[in-house]
Amino acid sequence: MNASRTARERARAELVAEITAAARRQLAETGAAALSMRAVSREIGMVSSALHRYFPTRDDLLTALIVQSYDGLADALAAADPGTGPAEHWRAVAHAVRGWALARPHEYALIYGSPVPGYRAPTDTVPAAARVLEPLARALGAAHAAGTLPEAPDPDPALAADAARVRAALDLPDLSDGAVLAALTAWTGLFGHLSFELFGQFDNAVDARDALFAGTVERLGRVAGLIR
Repeated sequence: MNASRTARERARAELVAEITAAARRQLAETGAAALSMRAVSREIGMVSSALHRYFPTRDDLLTALIVQSYDGLADALAAADPGTGPAEHWRAVAHAVRGWALARPHEYALIYGSPVPGYRAPTDTVPAAARVLEPLARALGAAHAAGTLPEAPDPDPALAADAARVRAALDLPDLSDGAVLAALTAWTGLFGHLSFELFGQFDNAVDARDALFAGTVERLGRVAGLIR
């Protein structure tokens, strides 16, 4: 009975993988807002009623794609850790983010682009999203432990609760509010640059995009205190 159950679980996992792969292809062609359960079922040769046994609604399928995208990015960032100092770590992680985003623009758009109309991400996506922060947290923690993280000015007291939430997400209880918010500025600046690049904001303005990004990484690394 256990062997039979394992076989069924394996078959289910393979079918779920086939469904989500088809859905990712549709994302690349039409975007998340146009994701269609009917089109996915048609592509894999499954009646739509059977597809709903695996993903009851389009939102359930979107949630699975979002979690997979976060996990894919987190895996790419984990593999990019050079195991050296915070500055090298920051550079490696930043370039890994860009490499992943350029290779999978439709997945980047799904998790960092415009919200999908009518969709609200459930809490199921939070652990996967938090994994993306782990490399930044390691670089900050290493710099703090080495005593190389500069003292950042105290922010507006109105930001204290926000800094506490970000500090908890980074799991760095000894980091000051100023250092936490400086890191948040650098991290969001990195993704803002990538969004400009992927969504066409640099078109007819910037051709040397590799050089521009490398400079942005250096400047943002200094903002975060990871590059001296």
